[in-house]
Amino acid sequence: MEFDEIKDALNALKRGESIIVVDDEDRENEGDLVAITQWMNDNTINFMAKEGRGLICAPISKDLALKFNLMPMVEHNTDGFGTNFTVSIDHATTSTGISAFDRMATARALINPESTPEDFHKPGHLFPLIAKENGVLERTGHTEAAVDLAKLTKAAPAGVICEIMNEDGTMAKGEQLEAFKHQHGLKMITIESLVNYQKDKDTSVELKAKVNMPTDHGAFEMYGFESSLTKEEIVVLAKGEPRVTENVRIHSACLTGDIFHSQRCDCGAQLESAMKYINEHGGMIIYLPQEGRGIGLINKLRAYELIEQGHDTVTANLALGFDEDLRDYHIAAQILNYFNVQQVNLLSNNPKKFEGLSEYGIKVADRTPIIVAENEHNHDYMNTKKIKMGHLI
Repeated sequence: MEFDEIKDALNALKRGESIIVVDDEDRENEGDLVAITQWMNDNTINFMAKEGRGLICAPISKDLALKFNLMPMVEHNTDGFGTNFTVSIDHATTSTGISAFDRMATARALINPESTPEDFHKPGHLFPLIAKENGVLERTGHTEAAVDLAKLTKAAPAGVICEIMNEDGTMAKGEQLEAFKHQHGLKMITIESLVNYQKDKDTSVELKAKVNMPTDHGAFEMYGFESSLTKEEIVVLAKGEPRVTENVRIHSACLTGDIFHSQRCDCGAQLESAMKYINEHGGMIIYLPQEGRGIGLINKLRAYELIEQGHDTVTANLALGFDEDLRDYHIAAQILNYFNVQQVNLLSNNPKKFEGLSEYGIKVADRTPIIVAENEHNHDYMNTKKIKMGHLI
C-alpha cells in the first residue's frame, strides 16, 4: 500500500481533514478514519457515518475522562485488544443525539473548557475511548494514535475515529483502503510509522542513580536509568568520560548466562569480554532488560524445552508464537543521546543491532567483534545464530 509521511498527515489534520490510520496485520488489521476534534470541519462526522460506515468513537486523554467523570463501560474489560470504552454520552443541547450534527456537538463539548460533567447525558450516541497515557508507545491502537496526533498538532487531546467498511459490510483492507484513499483524496499512515515518529521525538529515560562499581574486571561507574514508558530499570556500566564516538556494548539481560553461567548460550562470556574491553579502552555497556531476545525468562525456559525436543533457538521462538527476535533499541538510543554519543564502535556480532541503532539516528562507525569459545552445549545454538540469524561469528 502507498502511505504518506507523518508530517503531511499532520498538516492535513490541521486543515480539518480526516486521514486514514492503518494498524498492524497482527492486530485488528483495519483502517480507521481519524480527525482531530479541535480542527475537524462541520462535515467530518457526517462523512464518517456515510463513507466510513463503522462505529464513531471519540478517543480522549485520561485527564479529559476524569474531568467529565467518564467511567469505563464495563467493570471487567474482555475486549481482545483492551479498547477502553467509557459509558456513551450525548451533550445536553442535542436532540436525539444520533444525528451527525448532534454527535459533532457532543464531541466538541469534550474539549470545551467550560463544559462540566453535568453537560453530558449517559448513555448516549458517542462512544469516548480513553487513550493510554504514553500513547502509541504504550499501546498501538487507533485510540492512542488519534490522541497522539491531536497532541502533535498542538490541539486538545481528543479526536473522532470511525472504522472503514466496504459497501457489502465487510472491513476494508489493503487495496480497498488504498482505493478509498484515492477516491476521497485522503492521507494515509500506519500506526507503526507513528510509533517510529514518536520514538524519534521521545526522551523517555531518566537518570535515577550513579555510583562507583568495582568489579572483577575493573572499576566502573554504574548509572541507573528508568524508562518513563515501561518503568523498566536499565543499567549502564561506563569507563571514562563519554565521547562523541564511543565504544558501546548493548547487552540483553540473560539471567541464565550472566548470573548462573549457563553453557547453553554465550551471553555471560560476551558480557565478561565486553567488560574487559571497556575497562581497557573506555566506553559503556548498556544492559537492557530483554531476556530471551525479548520474550521473557519463563518463555525462554519454555523455548529451551522445545530445543531439547529438536527445535533450534529460532524455531523454538516461532513455535511459541513469537518472532525470532523481539528486541527494540529505542531505549539504548535514548541513553546514548543522554550521554551525547552520536556514533559508536559497537561491540557486537549481531547486524540487527547495527540496524536498530541506525533506525534511531545513532551511527555505527565501526564494529568490534566479540569472539568467545564454543562448548559442547552451545555449539548448535552458535551455529543457528550464524546461519539463520546472520551473526558475524
